Amino acid sequence: QVQLVESGGGLVQPGGSLTLSCVASASISHMGWYRQAPGTERELVAAISSGGNTNYAESVKGRFTMSRDNAKNTVYLQMNSLKPEDTAVYYCNAKRFGIVYWGKGTLVTVSS
Repeated sequence: QVQLVESGGGLVQPGGSLTLSCVASASISHMGWYRQAPGTERELVAAISSGGNTNYAESVKGRFTMSRDNAKNTVYLQMNSLKPEDTAVYYCNAKRFGIVYWGKGTLVTVSS
């Protein structure tokens, strides 16, 4: 069993920045950030491999950066130039031995 705990969400004005963190209870090679806005399906935002290779959704490329600290079993999502359409619950995701784990999510609201 793996626990994922997200933090760092909140209210931010358009154009602002936030950094999300996700701490895992075990070492995980591939991790990701997903988001879900009201009335929409959950979508992949960014993913990172154990070696630090990343991929991003087109909608966040150039604005969001995902990174990891393997010593702390922690991944981060640095979000810059936030837009109202980035408003969503952001979930941390991990896959280990074929089992998918999710955190409880952290709410990001981008509004003036």
